Amino acid sequence: MRRFRTVVPEGAGERLDRFLAGRDDLGLSRSRVHHLITDGLVTVDGVPRKPSFRVEPGQVVEVVIPDPLPTDLVPEEIPLDVVYEDADLLVVNKPRGLVVHPGAGNPRGTLVNAVLRRCPDLGAVGDRIRPGIVHRLDKDTTGLLVVAKNQETLAGLQAQLKERRLSRHYLAVVAGDMPAAEGEVEAPVGRHPVHRQRMAVVRTGRPAVTRWRVRERFGRATLIEARLVTGRTHQVRVHMAHLGHPVLGDRVYGRGRACPPDLPLPAGQALHAWRLEFVHPRTGEPQCFTAEPPEDFRLLVEALRERGPGTPSST
Repeated sequence: MRRFRTVVPEGAGERLDRFLAGRDDLGLSRSRVHHLITDGLVTVDGVPRKPSFRVEPGQVVEVVIPDPLPTDLVPEEIPLDVVYEDADLLVVNKPRGLVVHPGAGNPRGTLVNAVLRRCPDLGAVGDRIRPGIVHRLDKDTTGLLVVAKNQETLAGLQAQLKERRLSRHYLAVVAGDMPAAEGEVEAPVGRHPVHRQRMAVVRTGRPAVTRWRVRERFGRATLIEARLVTGRTHQVRVHMAHLGHPVLGDRVYGRGRACPPDLPLPAGQALHAWRLEFVHPRTGEPQCFTAEPPEDFRLLVEALRERGPGTPSST
């Protein structure tokens, strides 16, 4: 069990949940903070308050953080492509089709189940359903992600993620010819107002920024590199579709343009997390990892090259 006590500084007047989620020394997500508050484990001047309570300068905020309960997830023998591993973390190159953590419709067979087999103590790190998970990739997005093996590493990496110091670069093949050599999309992302399983650019969404640059042009499609400045759900896919250049193979956000029948499309979207950079929370050393795209991604690029710029679709 951890206890945290702080005095609200001058100038603060924000919601209690935002105030606590914004503290790097706590290393807690806003969702985790919300649960602690509603469980009565957070007090302001000795009085439990709601998440929406606005703190004032000079008030004393105390938080009791219980030790994580052992997870009831089942370790499973699932092959993992481990790019790097030490006592604090491991970096995994996730294949297409592998869900990162259990959820509705995917109670087992996830990356978390696989990592638990390799690291039995992982179940006590962070969230019971997502132990050790710092960031996620969609089921059909391939590439690199980092998993923390202990609470200190998890808090350190989550702080870097929040401060935008954990850098994630993607490769994507998008429909059409991008209009410039590089650019930036700054458009809020939130739940689609009608299709709640999807995300969309909506006025009420959370701020989201993606920077992109062209790597190779094929006329009918473009190979780009995209860097996440923020990390919203489906961000690259939503932002590229918002620009009118959906990721090829994306059957959710493609609106028909993303799935030309004459190309060897991957089983999912042509999106790969190829580069990951962060500072090791224990050693302070910069870390940089890369992973080449999977074979189906490379076959798509080769097919586009062979057909040449401007080659028309067969339809």
